[in-house]
Parts: sequence; structure tokens; C-alpha cells
Amino acid sequence: MNRRQLLLAGAAPVSAALLARTGAAHVDPKERQSTPGAPFRLAVAAYSYRQYLQGAKKNMDLFDFIRKCAELGTDGVELTEYYFEKPITPEYLMRLKRTAHLWGQSITGTPIGNQFTHPAGPERDKQIETYKKWVDVSADLGSPAIRTFAGSAPKGVSEADARKNAIETLNVVCEYAGKRGVFVGLENHGGVVATADGLLEIVKAVQSPWLGINLDTGNFRTEDPYGDLARCAPYAVTVQFKVEMFPKGQGAQPADFGRILKILRETGYRGFVTLEYEAKEDPMTAVPRYVAEMRKLMRQDASGGL
Repeated sequence: MNRRQLLLAGAAPVSAALLARTGAAHVDPKERQSTPGAPFRLAVAAYSYRQYLQGAKKNMDLFDFIRKCAELGTDGVELTEYYFEKPITPEYLMRLKRTAHLWGQSITGTPIGNQFTHPAGPERDKQIETYKKWVDVSADLGSPAIRTFAGSAPKGVSEADARKNAIETLNVVCEYAGKRGVFVGLENHGGVVATADGLLEIVKAVQSPWLGINLDTGNFRTEDPYGDLARCAPYAVTVQFKVEMFPKGQGAQPADFGRILKILRETGYRGFVTLEYEAKEDPMTAVPRYVAEMRKLMRQDASGGL
């Protein structure tokens, strides 16, 4: 048997196993495992600089943001839809992709604003149509995932029906996203996914291996937000780190990044950890400091020092 025949013979069972796994609903935690010493990768969300990317203080665009992140030593950038130049053209997207590559930055995600709790009808159709366009944008950019909202129950719609509506809509967009190789990252962002129970109910009900969780570390306003993060982390395809957490009834508290890294490590997460800065200090001074702190803790984690 020559080398080519050997490779082909060995590839068949691997491919079959892969097909069997990806036929399951949602991201399966068994598809990955923690790797001791494998470093996490660090990114920054464009939303961190929101007041400089739009509005009265605007003095940056996404190209400036990419270069700033590279100067901070990050591995990637999360390009939030709100700050794209409109109308979006293929030329503009390729300029973004080219700039990110030349500055050593992976495009880690493309967060958008959406609401999937509408019943069947024109409003749901509009949301789906817009979402599919952003799937295409993400695929063209090489972005692996879209940060996706579920939404709150619309007026006159019960919580149970809103959750059912979200499941139906996610099934539709996941089918399209899977064909383009883009993960649908459902964020724990209030509404019908404000709790771990609500989020996991939807994730497990959607019949697509392209659905996972965009795990926002600051969005569980529950008695045990760290416990909720640990329950949801096995299904994470993207992670956004907030510098503050809000345990129910206790107000804002500094986030324990080392504890969060341990949760991600133990649940097998292998992707980017993206700083999404929302605290009061000016991001021009705060983001560089938090990036340095995060990088230090990531290195300690990789060496087994946490």
C-alpha cells in the first residue's frame, strides 16, 4: 500500500465518525476535551470602544480598531455589526479581512442585533432575512460565529410561546448558517435566555450542530452566576469576558478571571476569550490594562499556575 492509499484508507472511518457526531442536535460537549497546556487566545470586541466608533466622540472606524488591537498584542478582533460602514459592499468586507490578516488578527465573531421571539409572520421573516445576510457577511470575512440574541417576549406573547418561537426561528437560521460554516452563538442576554435553565432549554431543543452558546460572563444576574457559567460553558462556541459580574442582590463586583478560565478549561472550551468592556472607566485606558491582565492570567493557566 502506497502513502496515498494508506491516507485514503485511514480517512474513511474518521469521516464516518465525524458525520455521526455532527448529525447530533446543537454543539455536543463530547466533541472536544480539555487539553492541558493549550493556551487560550485573546481578543477584544469592537463594542468595547463603542463611544469612539459612533456618536459625538467618533474618531475611529473598524480599521483603526483592528490596528489598535494589534498594537495591544491581541490574537483576534470581534467586529460588531453596529460599526460597519453602510451600505456594506464586497470591497469593504475584503478590505476588513485583508487588514485583519496583515495586522495578525483573526476575526473571531460578528455580533449583530436581532430578535427571534416573534411568531410566524412578516416580522419574523424580516428578522430571518436580515440574519441570513449577516451569515453571508460572516462567511465572507472568515468569522466562525455570529453573536445572536433570542429576545424578550413581544407584547401579547407568553414567555412559553416566545421561547417556542425562538426555537423555531433558530432552526431556520441554523440550517442556513451551517451551509456557510458559521456557528450561531446564542447569547445569555436577558429575555427568554436570562437564566441558565432558559438558555439550555432552547439550545437543547434546536436541531442543529451549528448552534452553540455565546457565553457572556457578565450577563447572568442570578444568585450563582459562576455556577450558571459552568453549566453553559460546555456548549460555548464563543466567550465574551466582562470585567464585572452582577450576582443577584449584590450589585457590581469585579469578575474573577482566573476562576472563569478554570471553568472554561474544565469544560473543554478551546476558542477565543474576548474582552467586551462595559465598565465606567474610559476604554482608552481601561482596555489596555485589562488586556495585559488577561494575557498574564492566560499564560499562568497554560503553565498550570492558576
